[in-house]
Amino acid sequence: MKKYTPKTELLYYKSKPIDKLSIKDSINLFVDEQKKSAEAVKKSSNAIEEAIKKIYDHLTLYKKGRLIYAGAGTSGRIAVQDAVELFPTFNWPKNKVDFILAGGKKAIFEAVENAEDNVNVATKIVNLKRIDHHDVVIGLAASGNTPFTCRVMKEAQNKKALTISISNNPYGKILDFGNIKIILNTKEEIIAGSTRLKAGTAQKMCLNMISSMVMVKMGKVKDGYMVEMVPTNQKLRERKTLINSNFVDN
Repeated sequence: MKKYTPKTELLYYKSKPIDKLSIKDSINLFVDEQKKSAEAVKKSSNAIEEAIKKIYDHLTLYKKGRLIYAGAGTSGRIAVQDAVELFPTFNWPKNKVDFILAGGKKAIFEAVENAEDNVNVATKIVNLKRIDHHDVVIGLAASGNTPFTCRVMKEAQNKKALTISISNNPYGKILDFGNIKIILNTKEEIIAGSTRLKAGTAQKMCLNMISSMVMVKMGKVKDGYMVEMVPTNQKLRERKTLINSNFVDN
């Protein structure tokens, strides 16, 4: 049987190869293709809405529950970026957010050899973090088949956590382990296999929507303002003052 290759790995065929284009034409192609990221996210709006509602309900029911992100490579770094912003933006408690990144913290800054294939480490981390039914685990994989992330999601599901699987491949194995399945079908990249491009953009948009709207429902936003923002530097202290003055004036 011929092995299925995800479209995220295939050559982009709707134009000349990017290395054969002028810089101006390449920029236009980048912009046009990035627009398709938003289109892919919009097509999954029903699943994203379901995820937001279920995550909110779950974390409201289980006060000890954590929001845990899992991924490898670009997907993992995008997950970490969303996770670490929850405290300063919304004052979401630091002990209620976590991430599982193939290769550990070192992988934030550099590629860690074979980390995304190490399923034994994935199982070990899930056990060490004591993931259980209180928790929500969001797993991302552009190909949908990353062994590390798939194993994290499988173990989390076995432990009765609420699992949200996000895949840029409609046939990704990670979808088998999601209580809620989100497909961001971004297809071929203009640099074949470089999923830090269109696939990564779609993943970031999706996570932005999910985490932001869960926090909105938690009451962390009022009249469009980040009313529980943590002012950790001068710019943010000035922003906090502006927000507070707006509510005093009204």
